[in-house]
Amino acid sequence: METGFVAALGDWRTRPGPLARTLAAAVRDAVVDGRLPAGTRLPSERELARTLHLSRGTVVAALSLLRADGWLRTRHGSGSAVRLPARLTERTTPWSLDRGGAPDADLDLTLAVTAAPHDAYRAALVRAAERCAPLLVDSGVATAGLPRLRELLADRYTRAGLATRPEQILVTAGAQAALTLLLDHLHTDRGAPVLVENPAYPGALAVLRARRARLLPVPVSARDGWDIEHLTAAVRRHRPHLAYLVPDFHNPTGAHMDRSARRTLAALADRHGLTVLADETMRDLDLRTPPGSEPHLAGPRVIQIGSASKTLWSGLRVGWIRATAELVRQLRGNPLQPQLAPPPLEQLIAAELLGDPLPALLADRRARLRAQRDHLATLLADTGWTYTVPPGGLTLWLYLGGAGPCAIDLAARAAARGLALTPGPRFSADQATLTRHLRLPFTATPQTLTRAVGLLRACCTV
Repeated sequence: METGFVAALGDWRTRPGPLARTLAAAVRDAVVDGRLPAGTRLPSERELARTLHLSRGTVVAALSLLRADGWLRTRHGSGSAVRLPARLTERTTPWSLDRGGAPDADLDLTLAVTAAPHDAYRAALVRAAERCAPLLVDSGVATAGLPRLRELLADRYTRAGLATRPEQILVTAGAQAALTLLLDHLHTDRGAPVLVENPAYPGALAVLRARRARLLPVPVSARDGWDIEHLTAAVRRHRPHLAYLVPDFHNPTGAHMDRSARRTLAALADRHGLTVLADETMRDLDLRTPPGSEPHLAGPRVIQIGSASKTLWSGLRVGWIRATAELVRQLRGNPLQPQLAPPPLEQLIAAELLGDPLPALLADRRARLRAQRDHLATLLADTGWTYTVPPGGLTLWLYLGGAGPCAIDLAARAAARGLALTPGPRFSADQATLTRHLRLPFTATPQTLTRAVGLLRACCTV
């Protein structure tokens, strides 16, 4: 048990500050990151002190901090176990029946998600149920996806300027399922580096780390976007065979890749044998007025990943891969494919929502997100923190500057006041950098965002 616990903490001694506080922070971060599952029992104080080469007093002080902040549960005779502090999750949006919560309710801004469009979703459920009879006499065995859904998705790509046939679409149980399947098929050389952005979407980083991929980070910023010169140099020097990028309203920075960068990247991939996995999960969340018309990141070596989870609802676990018909055929032969396919009824619901109702849903969703984004930016205007208002997506990438607490400490202070936030290191390839950044989703109502920023401001006055 001691060995696993120490491994979960990582290189915690390199952090600045008193040992007790940095140890407590390392345990908290390990729980938040999932490296130390909630409910894990800790070794005894004596065993911890011996394993970590610390005095028993330092260990006792660290555990006391964790206990006071709600990250540790101790029962007499049963020892201590880590836990997540009890929080009332408040992640509502105007599309839900937003009850607002009590004025002092805890707030959770760790996930950039939106609630379902209730009326449209309920109507789609009814229509899907009416159309499910043919499915019930079928085998129910996973396929490449329901024909109607594949045709609809292929048509959307074609109308956007990327000619696509239904046989080029493989439906998956979300974007992470698509990434998992593609990595299992394409990342066969574990020693080969995989090019990723820094910062990057934590869910994708987790999938890559689970496969023990060697990450090759390249910088992207909210203000300047992708450093194409740096990216080109990294490809030429390290010769990666695979890249994972989010070119459309990047998570977490909100950056949007321009036409020139897309052309350069596609040509670079073709020239150096680099397969690019382009995650387009955020593509429909264009908050510009009017929405832009940048083409898909496309080319002979580019594979598109899409999902309904951000556009519609995270509970609708329907994603897809757009690739060559041959690659789709190969992926269907992968043993993981049936496990990573969504149930037929989920696909029917997705087909209903991604069809005729979609334009009106997107118009409403964009307008509300735009108002919430602008409200959040106004709330932060005189804080001294810097940020770029993103042209789309769901999040604002906040730079805290050199003064004041780092993101990890600020998130800890916020948690003590009932506000859950995600600090920058969660988005870094090495899990150690980006300590001066916070990701703030603007998926909550203006009232909730006002409360959240008020709590965040209060954390900086202590």
